Amino acid sequence: MGAHTYAAAGVDIAAADRAKGRIKRLARATFNSNVLAEIGGFGGLFQLPRGYRQPVLVSSADGVGTKLKVAFATGVHDTVGRDLVNHCVNDILVQGAEPLFFLDYIAVGKMVPATVAALIEGLSRGCRENGCVLIGGETAEMPGFYAPGEYDLAGCIVGIVERRALLTGAGIRPGDALIGLRSAGLHTNGYALARKLLFETARYRPSTRVKELGMTVGEALLAEHRSYLPLLRPLLKAQRLRGMAHITGGGIGGNLPRILPRGCAAEVRMSAWERPPLFRLLQRMGEVPEADMRRTFNLGIGMILVVAPGERAAVERHLRRHGEEPIPLGQIVAAAAGARVRFKA
Repeated sequence: MGAHTYAAAGVDIAAADRAKGRIKRLARATFNSNVLAEIGGFGGLFQLPRGYRQPVLVSSADGVGTKLKVAFATGVHDTVGRDLVNHCVNDILVQGAEPLFFLDYIAVGKMVPATVAALIEGLSRGCRENGCVLIGGETAEMPGFYAPGEYDLAGCIVGIVERRALLTGAGIRPGDALIGLRSAGLHTNGYALARKLLFETARYRPSTRVKELGMTVGEALLAEHRSYLPLLRPLLKAQRLRGMAHITGGGIGGNLPRILPRGCAAEVRMSAWERPPLFRLLQRMGEVPEADMRRTFNLGIGMILVVAPGERAAVERHLRRHGEEPIPLGQIVAAAAGARVRFKA
């Protein structure tokens, strides 16, 4: 019987070292003066920025879900990292926080340095675009745990906000306006159903070009999750928003109630916007009930702003100046009981 080594068990330490060298260079490109240690230590060191009187740290952790299956099928691995960062940025943005730093977790069955480098390139790009430091993470090689060519990707973000500027939804009142911001596609939710319909029901391939979509199926499914931070940062600084809801898993009906105070409900007009072609195609192809569409997908709305009546005009002017057409979704209404979100035609 031969010698038992880690390499013989399927862990390629040399390949891991090559990947980690690339990771350090890409992560280093996101650093700022608040980073106190290089990549490679047991923990990342980050000092809080100066100027905060009562700083509150806001954190969130998430993954990309089965959107990764599309990356595996297409061989495109440099977009899902940016998806992950933008998703996490939006999750803390709705509480008024600016991102400070990000930690990633990549798990693979077999280390392929080019694939890991592409993932880190996406993470690094997303961090740079959002002013966020990629301060550390973990790359784990676990033979036999993942199918060949597959991996998992998750991350944790930490941001900061002044306590007085926290957005908790407590200030939302009946009469406030709901303004929708468009998504770039599915973002990072609903992929289990979308893949089943497109690849099993319709038997499309990722390379299939669909006239209705104006692109290939793979391109439509890999459309990157938007970050709303650059667009909304000035509105937060001017304190023009009473609340925000990031529309992820559960759709509008599952996410908007998370910010509504007691005694308030939201009326959402479904005719306020036209659904993008991908959502219309999925519903038609699978004869998906409307209730399931609303629970599964964002339907073209990636973020909802709650705005006091007196601030609405200023908010809409700001959005239009930055190329974003505001969608007048509806309003907040008084409600003692019943559904927290009421969909209207």
